[in-house]
Amino acid sequence: MNKPLFGLLLGGILGAFDGLSALVSAPETRPEIVGIVVGSTIKGVIAGMVIGFVARKLNSLLWGMVVGLLVGAALAFPIAYMQGKYYLEIMLPGSLVGLIVGYATQRHVERRASPAAG
Repeated sequence: MNKPLFGLLLGGILGAFDGLSALVSAPETRPEIVGIVVGSTIKGVIAGMVIGFVARKLNSLLWGMVVGLLVGAALAFPIAYMQGKYYLEIMLPGSLVGLIVGYATQRHVERRASPAAG
């Protein structure tokens, strides 16, 4: 599996968990949880794809994690800004998702299609 696809899938999965973390950090968000989870999943997919493309170009675990952290934070900030509150509750999980996806995509070994023998 190539790194952008791996990042996309991992980002989507972790993004869903990021959205579900709203139930713990801000229980009053319960009525909007479906929208929060869908939005966080989309945000995770976008972050994962961007991080995956960067991981394909850079071969540095440190820079992959830094880029992941920055992309996660950059995508979480507008959401927090629109809310006008919950900056920590939105920015922290979003940044952690980026950091984890950045680490995982750098560690992921891209498999190339081997030529057919014969």
